[in-house]
Amino acid sequence: MAFITANWNPLGEAFYRKAELYEMCWSLRDGLRDCLVAAAPYGGPIALLREPLRRSPSSRPQLEIYSASGVSITSFPWKSGPVVQLGWTINDELLCIQEDGSVLIYDLFGSFKRHFSMGQEVVQSQVLEAKVFHSPYGTGVAIVTGSSRFTLATNIDDLKLRRLPEVPGLQGPPSCWAILTQDRQTKVLLATGLDLYILDNTSCTAVCPPGLGPQAGSIVHMCVSFSYKYLALFTDTGHLWTGLSHLQDKMSEVDTKVRMPPKQMVWCRRPKSQQPSVVLMWDRLLLVAGVCNDTIQFPLEDQCICVGELDGVRIISSTNQELLQEVPLVCQDIFKIASMAPGALLLEAHREYEKSSQKADEYLREIKEQSMLGEAVRQCVEAAVHEYDSSTQKSLLRAASFGKCFLTDFSPEPFVSTCREMRVLNAVRDASVGLPLTHTQFKQMTLQVLIDRLVYRQFYPLAIEICRYLKIPDYQGVSRVLKHWASCKVQQKDLSDEAIARAVCLKVGDSPGVSYSHIAAKAYECGRTELAIKLLDYEARSGEQVPLLLKMKRSQLALSKAVESGDTDLVYTVVSYLKNEMNRGDFFMTLRNQPVALSLYRQFCKLQEQETLKDLYNQDDDHQELANYYVTASYREKRLETRLSLLQAAVDEYNKAKNEFAAKATEEEMRLLRFQRKLDDEKGAGLLGLSLQATMEALLSLGLHKQAEQLYRDFRVPDKRYWWLKLKSLAEKEEWEELEKFSKSKKSPIGYLAFVEVCMKSNNKYEAKKYVSRVTPEQKVKAHLAVR
Repeated sequence: MAFITANWNPLGEAFYRKAELYEMCWSLRDGLRDCLVAAAPYGGPIALLREPLRRSPSSRPQLEIYSASGVSITSFPWKSGPVVQLGWTINDELLCIQEDGSVLIYDLFGSFKRHFSMGQEVVQSQVLEAKVFHSPYGTGVAIVTGSSRFTLATNIDDLKLRRLPEVPGLQGPPSCWAILTQDRQTKVLLATGLDLYILDNTSCTAVCPPGLGPQAGSIVHMCVSFSYKYLALFTDTGHLWTGLSHLQDKMSEVDTKVRMPPKQMVWCRRPKSQQPSVVLMWDRLLLVAGVCNDTIQFPLEDQCICVGELDGVRIISSTNQELLQEVPLVCQDIFKIASMAPGALLLEAHREYEKSSQKADEYLREIKEQSMLGEAVRQCVEAAVHEYDSSTQKSLLRAASFGKCFLTDFSPEPFVSTCREMRVLNAVRDASVGLPLTHTQFKQMTLQVLIDRLVYRQFYPLAIEICRYLKIPDYQGVSRVLKHWASCKVQQKDLSDEAIARAVCLKVGDSPGVSYSHIAAKAYECGRTELAIKLLDYEARSGEQVPLLLKMKRSQLALSKAVESGDTDLVYTVVSYLKNEMNRGDFFMTLRNQPVALSLYRQFCKLQEQETLKDLYNQDDDHQELANYYVTASYREKRLETRLSLLQAAVDEYNKAKNEFAAKATEEEMRLLRFQRKLDDEKGAGLLGLSLQATMEALLSLGLHKQAEQLYRDFRVPDKRYWWLKLKSLAEKEEWEELEKFSKSKKSPIGYLAFVEVCMKSNNKYEAKKYVSRVTPEQKVKAHLAVR
């Protein structure tokens, strides 16, 4: 165990260690000199821009993006203005802040996304310094201009610029400044000589760190911890003050013995830290200063940059990358020399067991006598997640597996989940992937975000393997990865549409949660319309196909797909779109090729657009339906002349359709209307618009028998109908003499039983008996029964 502690360095009661993460894969000719470097936290990418303020158009600086292991992702010449600062967003997008206040945003692969400005006044005064920071609201940008004013954007995705108040007496940039996030508000802490100020939205407040007297000198450097909880101040006398960021409590004050301001200053602490510390870096020295007034010094052979992490500091040079962190307490307990912790004994027991030594039994007995075997297994499992070396991980996990064999009530789930997580972390830590995550960072980041980052970097096979290995539900795992893969696949310009469509179909298949319409939309955005159409053929849901086809101006195909789906609402949607986009002639011709759509549109027009229906019938030379339209339209007209003209048009159309019956019936309707109008004018009968039967009933009830008979003759009303109408009318008016005369006018076509029944219905038995004798023999019994 001694070799594991060889690189441990004591700092107060804690230990600090440096673990090598990578030998960098890049080949930097001049190292990191004269470069702007930005490395994203959580093992994120590294951006590097040489000579960022070079203004010569003949030799432009090169912007290079690498993975954390130094594998080149992309590089391109910088063609915009001088850059003051680089930084990464929480989504691994690169921010390039220029002198004129413009902020250009690029994705991980160097594709320009968008830009924004930090304000018009910045163009004149220029940006002197800038910082990119992360807060609960997102990624923010803060700048100080040549006019000594601060401008802040708390969230670049919801840009709201805040110009902070002036600092009294400030000429030029402050000696140092930092961003604080307190009480859900973002503030600027700045130092000018001996004075310290906090800038918020409305005020500039002078503050004094507790315990830092004037003898400490001017503040020349400051830094805030990863969580914004702690603050460190460095003075020109070489003193390092540390305390809480609200400036009410002091933690320590250390004399570093170095008066030169450090090039970088970063907090180094982990959650539940025993001994938080600050890492200060000069050209040839890395110093770790703890709150216990102790320090650790590491010589530097090359220029480096420090990247603050949740649980440590990454130190990146031109040749390698290391992780400096406080040794977790559980690792100290197990690996400290002569440790008697349960985990240390279990690890030793397993080593002796592998040697087939009886000492293994002695160690196990000692642990069991203390009833600490469960604790020993837990310690080994917990320590394994904090180790970066895979052989050490295996030793600890094998020891834990060995120990749990002697426990009857031990739940295997924590052990199994830890093994799975360590396999995933080891896979992503590989130099070819370049995500040097610690277990603490992984838990903070969550598995879902890790999958997203792998997908974003286009490590699709690894992302799919991890999803399957950890048994993530398809819609959250494999399907989501395939969806992103397909969206990138359609952007490959070196492959034909047919090849890409076939590859996507083969890989995606019927994966749940993957929409071919979404992939097709991406293809269309890239200008590959034919590929989008091919991909839509694989989409099972017509409701997803049709909107995209309409967007692509493939209206004919959209209409065919809508009709095939059998969804009338979808057909109406397409028809409505076509109607707005096409001229009327083309629209009608398109519908003629789709009988189902045409039929549905006619139904719609009957209810909503009568005039359009007429045009549709005219376009199709459908004389029968056009005649029907005129007849229907005539009933909506109040004026007789208009109604008659519409009916005449209907007659002409029926004749063209060779429908003689309908033409004849319409002509008779016109005759009836003229007859009704004539009677209305002469008698004021109010007959206009009634049917033939209703007209006859009205005439009989008004006593206009001659006119009723004229209708009877002119329109060849059947005898039976006319006799029934007159019989009922006379009985209702109780004109019994007229009824008797009518019965004798000629032989009744409806018989005489009807007379008996109508009289009895009016409760007139006397009149009913007059007709009983005239009833036919077969109906006589029924007649007698009716009058009894």
